[in-house]
Amino acid sequence: MVGADSTDRSGEHRAYIGSFTSGGGRGVTVAAVDPTTGALTPLSVATAEDPSYLALARDTGVLYAVSETERGEVAAFRPTAGGLAPLGAPVRVGGSGPTHVSVAGRRLLTANYTSGSVSSLALAADGRPRGPARVLSHRGSGPDTARQEGPHAHQVLPDPTGRWVLSVDLGTDSVRVCAPDPVTGELRVHAETALRAGTGPRHLVFHPEGGAVYVLHELEPQVTVCRWNSASGHLEPVGEVPVASTGASGAARAYPSAVVASPDGRFVWAAVRGVDVLVTLSLADGPDRPRLTGTVDCGGAWPRDLAADAAGSRLYAANEHSGDVTWFDVDPLTGQPHRAGSLAVPAATCVVLGRP
Repeated sequence: MVGADSTDRSGEHRAYIGSFTSGGGRGVTVAAVDPTTGALTPLSVATAEDPSYLALARDTGVLYAVSETERGEVAAFRPTAGGLAPLGAPVRVGGSGPTHVSVAGRRLLTANYTSGSVSSLALAADGRPRGPARVLSHRGSGPDTARQEGPHAHQVLPDPTGRWVLSVDLGTDSVRVCAPDPVTGELRVHAETALRAGTGPRHLVFHPEGGAVYVLHELEPQVTVCRWNSASGHLEPVGEVPVASTGASGAARAYPSAVVASPDGRFVWAAVRGVDVLVTLSLADGPDRPRLTGTVDCGGAWPRDLAADAAGSRLYAANEHSGDVTWFDVDPLTGQPHRAGSLAVPAATCVVLGRP
């Protein structure tokens, strides 16, 4: 969670790391974060099946983990002094292969990649999710027949105002803007923004001021810059910025995975798999005019996720294939990350920093 304080409810600095148990991961690793150096020290592990993505609720402090399986579930955990305590049994999300989870008020949202849908579940007062899920199925396809034979929702999250929900679909090359029903939480499509065909949008992040959105594409290494109108609920593409070279024949293909914005709105960072780098985009020319200013090694292989601390002074990359989380100190003037250390976490998929 970019911009969240990195202190958990027990007063300690924490990081929560998801992993693919089907690939040798342990579940959700809880690690202490040194407030001075950013170093991670493992504390405990919570059992979950293929918890590929995590989200932390701001009000209750509850941690949510999706199980990226055919069955499709989400589990809830309450942070404790010793780690994480399960908050009831996992709940079905009504879709298969969920790859993303976020909190929108009193609802929990999941993006279900395999089934090409997004789900909304009610949250009880103590933060536990309650079924049945309200499911919105996407429709459409793209020109890449191997990856875009149908819809593949990859991310779903509320906008900064909480009025709208945006879902990013790799299979349909589009971002849907949804208006949640205030009573049932059901998601209804308000508008759909088409992006360039075959680019495969994966994740997006809002600029801290709320008026710009950066959409990262998986099938083509680029960011699409968009203007966001929270009054009308419309997303307008205004430009594209490459985040990696397409490479010569036989070279490693670039597969961008995660994008984050610095809390002060000066930089955007992206993780790119295949070429295994982190890239820095400067916003010195304005929020809608990012430019690539640097590229560094991710510190491992296949960086699936990226997170920044509350100050934007440190980055954490979850490197799935090398099985580690690497942290970087960020140069306050240039925004360039510098490797500072790593923690072994087999099949790491996601890292979320704790908060009170």
